[in-house]
Amino acid sequence: MNTLLKVWMGFSLLSLVACSSPPPDNPTHGQIGVTADESLEPMVESIYKAYEGVYPNAKFNVTFKPEEEAIATMLRDSARLVFSTRELSEREKAVFAKEKIKYKSIFIAIDGIALIVGRQNPDSLITMPELDAIFQGQITRWEQLKRGTQTGPIVLVFDNSNSSNLNFVLNQFKVKDISRIKIFTAKSNKEVIEYVRKNPTALGFIGVNWISDGDSPLAAELSKNLRVLGVSEKANPASIEDYFQPFQKNLGLKTYPLRRNVYVISREAHAGLGSGLINYIIRDVGGLLIEKSGLWPAKPYIREVYLEKH
Repeated sequence: MNTLLKVWMGFSLLSLVACSSPPPDNPTHGQIGVTADESLEPMVESIYKAYEGVYPNAKFNVTFKPEEEAIATMLRDSARLVFSTRELSEREKAVFAKEKIKYKSIFIAIDGIALIVGRQNPDSLITMPELDAIFQGQITRWEQLKRGTQTGPIVLVFDNSNSSNLNFVLNQFKVKDISRIKIFTAKSNKEVIEYVRKNPTALGFIGVNWISDGDSPLAAELSKNLRVLGVSEKANPASIEDYFQPFQKNLGLKTYPLRRNVYVISREAHAGLGSGLINYIIRDVGGLLIEKSGLWPAKPYIREVYLEKH
């Protein structure tokens, strides 16, 4: 009887130890997988590298993919967090519901799709009705634009067929059939920039954070020999003041038409490293890093300034 009691107590102690064992990561320590849409790479990279700098025992294994692939990676538990320009679809929510997983979706920033042309293309203004006509296949050449001076076919250049940039624009203009549109995919936002720079009839679509960080050597290099188009909501703009570029202020004031929200979606079941990174973004200096990337943070970083009288 004593032997049986000892065996039972041993199993009970092992169960207690197993139940009380700490999770493999916490907000300042551990290693997790993170994925993100490739159009957000400069911003995401600045955030997670800054966090690793503050907490040397924290490590994020980050992969950048087209948005559909990035979200799928998180759904199949190959990443704990995903940075996305949209919330989960009903089909994607159903995956979590089936597995009884609670997820969190946190709005962190307002982003913009920048329309770019090479310096050899003199055109710098376009309207939303003109863009709609382009994506409906009604306008196919530069000289058909009201202010168009460039000649030749308009070649629309995106990073990837599954990217957030292309999906956003197709949804924005309710495109059902892309067979009438001349679309070229260049594999990445960086390659879109390089293609546009070399082809005067190309119109590129990129995440604005690729060219908006004034302190980034990469952004400075990528923005060389490019024009960023001003976009107007109006069919017949009265003046240049009716056009807006994807500058940070225009994103925040919602005057730039091609803007979108950025989210962090988490499947983390405990207060781990993912939660630490999210809190850093929404409660700490993460908002300042978003601002520095040229986007508009959902919660701007509050900087206190003390003035002394002399």
